[in-house]
Amino acid sequence: MEIDWFGLSCFRLRSREASVITDPYEKSIGLKLLRPRGDIVTISHNHAGHDNADGVAGNPKIVNGPGEYEISNVFITGVQTFHDKRGGKDRGKNTVYAINIEGINVCHLGDIGHVPSQAQADDIGQVDILLVPVGGGNALNASDAAEVVSLFEPMIVIPMHYRVPDLTVKLDPVDKFIKELGMKAPAPIEALNLKRDGLPKETQIVLLDMKQKD
Repeated sequence: MEIDWFGLSCFRLRSREASVITDPYEKSIGLKLLRPRGDIVTISHNHAGHDNADGVAGNPKIVNGPGEYEISNVFITGVQTFHDKRGGKDRGKNTVYAINIEGINVCHLGDIGHVPSQAQADDIGQVDILLVPVGGGNALNASDAAEVVSLFEPMIVIPMHYRVPDLTVKLDPVDKFIKELGMKAPAPIEALNLKRDGLPKETQIVLLDMKQKD
């Protein structure tokens, strides 16, 4: 499996059988989506920074909300969470997606605004790779994101939803999160390629360069 990052919360999880695009965004956030091709698009919530399914090439199946889905040998569980710490009273709902692809459990937290409850964590299940917002704004800040890492104990943590050049959304830099974890910042890589038997034994942070061309 290969994981690419297109900025904010948008990733491509590409396996031999399918490509999953998460939270594609509109250009109004200041970044230009490269129109990646996908078979599946997951949408955490309806907002310009997260629901631009039209920006994905091909004829993808859209997954938008809680439930269980099986598409092209990719198994997806959508778990309802919230966009704030008051049960959605401030900013509504958010869907977390547990995506099993090539036997690897990837969790995309979307724009979650709170640390998941134990019941929500149980519904999400085992997490091998955690895609976690860390820049604050309307989603998790650095300290809350670190708490979520402790909750799931993933093998790989990939930060998302943090400050990058040209982004109009006001977010903190990723450095705050890495400092919160007490870990050394790794050198960014273009893409993450791995197999189930290649997962590390202890939690590692992976920083992905934002993909500028496809």
